[in-house]
Amino acid sequence: MLDYQALKAVAAVIRTGSFDKAARLIHVTPSAVSQRVKQLEERMGAVLVVRGSPCTATETGDWLCRHVEQVELMEGQLFDAWPALSPAADGPERVTLSIAVNADSLGTWFLEALQRFSKTADCLFDLAVDDQEHTAERLRRGQVAAAVTSLEQPIQGCRRIYLGRLRYHATASPDFMARHFAGGVDAHSLGLAPALTFDRKDRLQQMWLAAATGGEPAIPTHWLPSTQGFVEAALRGLGWGMNPAALVAGHLADGRLVELIPGKVIDVPLYWQISRLASAPLAGLTEAVRAAAAEGLETEDRGQGGRQG
Repeated sequence: MLDYQALKAVAAVIRTGSFDKAARLIHVTPSAVSQRVKQLEERMGAVLVVRGSPCTATETGDWLCRHVEQVELMEGQLFDAWPALSPAADGPERVTLSIAVNADSLGTWFLEALQRFSKTADCLFDLAVDDQEHTAERLRRGQVAAAVTSLEQPIQGCRRIYLGRLRYHATASPDFMARHFAGGVDAHSLGLAPALTFDRKDRLQQMWLAAATGGEPAIPTHWLPSTQGFVEAALRGLGWGMNPAALVAGHLADGRLVELIPGKVIDVPLYWQISRLASAPLAGLTEAVRAAAAEGLETEDRGQGGRQG
């Protein structure tokens, strides 16, 4: 039988990043936390916590953290129905939900989902931000309980729900357009004009280039890992970039930004994938995600999405 006091100690260390903070979180001494973690590692014959600053989880440690999270969710449901069973005088401890989400969803519509859910559930959130093509890997590895992802194929053991399409416009300032595209937007001019790229995983610019030119010319780029920073950099004329429609609609309307090629957009289909073990306890979160996505994403076409224009 699993030692849940030890499991909670491991989860606390991984969530907070240190043994001292974990001790304060679960109301024991740091030495007690250290002893519980060590005893569980010895029993399992595997390292669960990589000691450092901050402490991080091994793959096995991640899976155990998700198990603790699922147990806490089920306990929360039980204590809601039978408050007298709660071991704490002031009710059950808050559950921390680990969710992977892409930066552009977080910067546009996803916080609305968390706001709606938080009105009915007393939970904390641990958000892992990654590219939409890579958030699913965190779910596959057991690092999170749910993910917003562009992966259509259901992950083993997960429920998948189509959310809609996140639309991107290739935008730049009028001054930038005059300096770099006076002769038109083509493979040659795009190969000289600085672009904006979120990080090494970001493929949106190359997707747009392929749609616009039929190829993928090499382009100079600024590396800028910030959704809001992308818009600001485009407004300041630093480069052209792929910006979510929700963040640039007003700037396009007032002329502060323009499209490189009017109507040539990229639509990225997004899915909500959630562990089946957590899908019932988190039904309210799933409904909040679906409602927020219906308002914040393109949903009129329930097909695969893809490039438009």
